[in-house]
Amino acid sequence: MASQAPAGFDREIFISRLKTAMEFVERRVINRTEIIEQIFLALLVGEHILIESRTGVGKTLLADQVFAMFDGARIFKVQASKEQQPDTYFGGLDIEELKKGRIIHNTEGSLIESEFGFIDEIFDANDYTLRALLTTLNERALVRGLQSQPSSIHSVIAATNYLRISEITEALLDRFLFKALVIPDKDPFVQYQIGEQYLRASGNVLPPSQKISFDWLKHATCIVKGDVPGEEISVSPEHLYFTNLVIRHYEVQRNRMLQERPHEERSRQKDYYISPRTQAKALDLLRAMAFLKKRTSVDFTDISRLHYLLCTAGIPSEHALYKKSYDTLHHLYSASGAFDQLAQLLAMESLLRKLKGNPSQLQKPIIELEGITTKRSLIDWAKEKFGSSDPDASHKRRQFDAALASIQPLTEDLKQLKTHLEKEVRSTFGTETEHFQ
Repeated sequence: MASQAPAGFDREIFISRLKTAMEFVERRVINRTEIIEQIFLALLVGEHILIESRTGVGKTLLADQVFAMFDGARIFKVQASKEQQPDTYFGGLDIEELKKGRIIHNTEGSLIESEFGFIDEIFDANDYTLRALLTTLNERALVRGLQSQPSSIHSVIAATNYLRISEITEALLDRFLFKALVIPDKDPFVQYQIGEQYLRASGNVLPPSQKISFDWLKHATCIVKGDVPGEEISVSPEHLYFTNLVIRHYEVQRNRMLQERPHEERSRQKDYYISPRTQAKALDLLRAMAFLKKRTSVDFTDISRLHYLLCTAGIPSEHALYKKSYDTLHHLYSASGAFDQLAQLLAMESLLRKLKGNPSQLQKPIIELEGITTKRSLIDWAKEKFGSSDPDASHKRRQFDAALASIQPLTEDLKQLKTHLEKEVRSTFGTETEHFQ
């Protein structure tokens, strides 16, 4: 659903205020810059974040200080326990409805009617309650029995002292796309800074001089998700494809790293897995980072910073591994010229998709079809090789076959993509095979 800009919204002013808010929280919560950046990115894309640490490192203060930077958002806070039931989060049961045999929650003041949520010690909750939270966290709705209503929830910060792995908690962890590990820093100077802040505020939240309207945050989230006409942030086919290559490479490397650990340590942790949900949401983060740089399109520097989503903030080894995956692939594609081949193959894929979706286009010459700008597009190639006349589908088929045959893939990924396109050509034009060298 398209979002209407709230009164007075200005993109540049919002970005400036968001960065000022991050700096304010960084001064208040010492030595947590990476995690604070991660939290604000999570808020910008409207996702949840899980913070793990030992007791007493200021998780609650961090969440409270972040939420205090916004105006107009309702906040739900709870400390989880095994005795709690779903009504702790969704509101007490309506007694009159219960007398009729209907389970209906009175959601006023609950997580359902709050924009921000903080759940402390989330893994202390029982699996029945955690299962009930899954839909609310992901679909932003309360769906229990006969009751189905949308939720106002924008982002939840959850905290825990430990991870409890089960079928339910694995699904829960996938709802918290952003994850952080806070390790106490015993450096004397850091401890001095923490002590100085405590003397100033006694561990309390400090009010900022200027708050950010939650309506502005919500609208910015709609922009980065592509829900505001005229405010789109584009992701080119090449950037999209390369993003998926980097994510896959990083996933493989993480699993390889796990296999190199001692057997007893491997037995406590499953294979590292990036779900299709996380991979899709990575695109929102790419657009959010472009948005913060005041750009209208994603570039490679945004892809290089996906560690905020794919890695656990506070674990340098994960960040280093992601950087290695990105640098390795980017250097390979840049040095070999593979990016040009990727653009060419994706241009063909787009044209094939249009032809397949509208078979009447098969009777038009390729040069009359909607073009796709690349350094050397299929249309340019067709003009040079065949001239302006390709009156039938069989002639067009020969153009695609010849164009594909002219490309000698520079990487294994491109070889796979070319094979896929060869199948698409057969699917679009028929099964007859013709070869051009």
